[in-house]
Amino acid sequence: MGSGGSVAEPAAAVQARSRPGTFARAWAKAVSGTSFLPMTQEQLEALLQRLTDDLAAALLAEPFDLRPGHRVGTELVANHIASAEGLGRTVEVVQLRLVRDLGLVADDVEDRMARLLAAVATGYARALRDRTLDEQESIRRAVMQARTEAERALRDSEARFRHQATHDPLTDLPNRALFTERLTAALNEPGRGVRRVGLCFLDLDRFKVVNDSLGHQVGDRLLTAVADRLRRALDGHLVARLGGDEFVVLVEGTSGTDDVVAVADAALAAVGEPALVDGHELSVTASIGIVERQIAGTTPGDLMRAADSTLHWAKAAGGARWELFDAERNRRELARYALSAAIPAALERGEFYLDYQPLTSLRDGSLLGVEALVRWRHPELGVLRPGSFIGLAEETGLIVPLGGWVLAEACREAEGWSANGGSAPFVSVNLAVRQVHRPGLVQEVRGLLESTGLPPERLQLEITESTMMSTTEEPVRALRVLADLGVRIAIDDFGTGYSNLAYLRDLPVTELKVAGEFVAGLRAPAVEPASRTDERILASLVSLAHALDLTVTAEGVETAGQAERLRAIGCDAGQGWHFGRPAPARRILERIG
Repeated sequence: MGSGGSVAEPAAAVQARSRPGTFARAWAKAVSGTSFLPMTQEQLEALLQRLTDDLAAALLAEPFDLRPGHRVGTELVANHIASAEGLGRTVEVVQLRLVRDLGLVADDVEDRMARLLAAVATGYARALRDRTLDEQESIRRAVMQARTEAERALRDSEARFRHQATHDPLTDLPNRALFTERLTAALNEPGRGVRRVGLCFLDLDRFKVVNDSLGHQVGDRLLTAVADRLRRALDGHLVARLGGDEFVVLVEGTSGTDDVVAVADAALAAVGEPALVDGHELSVTASIGIVERQIAGTTPGDLMRAADSTLHWAKAAGGARWELFDAERNRRELARYALSAAIPAALERGEFYLDYQPLTSLRDGSLLGVEALVRWRHPELGVLRPGSFIGLAEETGLIVPLGGWVLAEACREAEGWSANGGSAPFVSVNLAVRQVHRPGLVQEVRGLLESTGLPPERLQLEITESTMMSTTEEPVRALRVLADLGVRIAIDDFGTGYSNLAYLRDLPVTELKVAGEFVAGLRAPAVEPASRTDERILASLVSLAHALDLTVTAEGVETAGQAERLRAIGCDAGQGWHFGRPAPARRILERIG
């Protein structure tokens, strides 16, 4: 550069510093909108003003240096002026206006401008390349990190799916699946021919009361407290929650039932401690079914069924206790269940039939009536007496259809006896508690009397004393309606329940059937004190019943001596083997004839 250039440099620099704002604003206007800029217009102008100063200084610098041009290109990209359009407008505005707007004077300014713009473009391109590479690397790292996090999340999710598949979410105890897995493994261990195993199947007593009265949240917290206690008290044994308020304990390597009983005692003690839950002091008890046996020849299903049955025994005994599995008792209960399940089909196949036992006058020996007694002609077990299945039918509710059949069949057969000529006896049929409480009892009996033609006075309905004394007003009203129709109402097994004769004044009763327990005492000689006591009791019952205008039939009369003593105290009728055993309807017809 010549001497003129050197002399002019200070004046140009002063001029550049005095007029930078005009060019910076023009530059900012040119690049605005070419890409997204995360800054205000004022911030953009300030940035470009600084870069303008750098470019002006670079054009006038001695020696001439291209590095400021590289830095300007780099800063443009760094500040997001990074589009091709933004670079083009930058080159255009710098080339056309920088020297003119700033009044820059130099001998070779045009040559320097071209080289400086090339340096800006080079710096811009390198920065854009580096940023692209950096962004690609960042994306690659982000993808790898995302993949790593996704894999970790998947592993965590799978692990959680497995603290959910094998553990109870409420108590964190092993659940049914894990318990079954552990039990199966225990039964398959080496040496299974001599090894033994035990289970304690535990259920909280009356837990439903807690849920119903205090809410399920309190119930859940109580379950959590019980689980914690069992876990601590039975450390070393697998304690699992099967669901609801049921827990089970696996006792491996037992030497006998005593080992499992000790575990059950510890569990009962742990559960029985009062628990403070949400301000409520709760005392709960538990029932436990215990099964312990050699592992050879058994399966998880066998053990669980045995423990479950035994738990029900503990519940039925009142709870707050454990019961040991009894194979013979279990066999009997399974047989009872099978028998009760067969009742509906037996009714359809006509396997039930009736026998009748005479009700005989103690005054003249005449046949007053007969009691219908149901029998079951079982295809495998032979003829079954009522004691084998009536209790089952009452427990399951099947007594309603069975009792209905007995009532209908007795009315149908009894109607035919009057065609034989003589005085036809009445037929007495037992009604179960469920039958008495049925809303349609009156309609059922009235319909049977109409369809069979049996006169109402020839039907007697026997109801247990406890049923009559505890029944509600509606069933009593139904019995009154039946009594008004002429149907006889008798109380069966009198003397074994409330024995409240005064209460009988308000009931539509026509007859008392005295329980055989009192009559049995009359078999002993009259001189024996116990026999005299029973006779006095019977005499009092007969006297009071007659005062209420009721007739009295003594059940269980087996000897002539009993019959004579009953006649002597004024008893009206007798029933028992002395007067005849239960027999088919044709025998009744023969006796009437």
